[in-house]
Amino acid sequence: MPERDAARRWIDAYADAWRRKDDRAVAELFNENAVYREHPLRNPHIGRETISSYWRWAVGTQEHLDLRFGEPIVDGDRVAVEWWATMVDNGIERTLPGILFLRFDPAGRCEELREAWFWLDGRHEPPPGWGT
Repeated sequence: MPERDAARRWIDAYADAWRRKDDRAVAELFNENAVYREHPLRNPHIGRETISSYWRWAVGTQEHLDLRFGEPIVDGDRVAVEWWATMVDNGIERTLPGILFLRFDPAGRCEELREAWFWLDGRHEPPPGWGT
């Protein structure tokens, strides 16, 4: 079960891998049978190789990424955290705010990730109080 510091380290490693477009580093944050649900109505990505393949596709067109994560909320083996990304994606300036819901195994690897996100055209700053 993650504590706040362990959750923050995981989130920082996830953010670092996203910034570097490192699908292998992202995959290593998950256990072998992890479930990665990037959208509530789409089929999940299951297992490290599938997660890595999804990530290679998802971040492949992102440039000039400015990525921020809020303070995680930790409850037992579950973590929730807001994120805010601005970028140029396929030549279009975009803002991508979202929330991660994470569940961890006893070894500290993520066994389930669910996220909710929204695309906005243009660059937008987070609202007051965001991330706290």
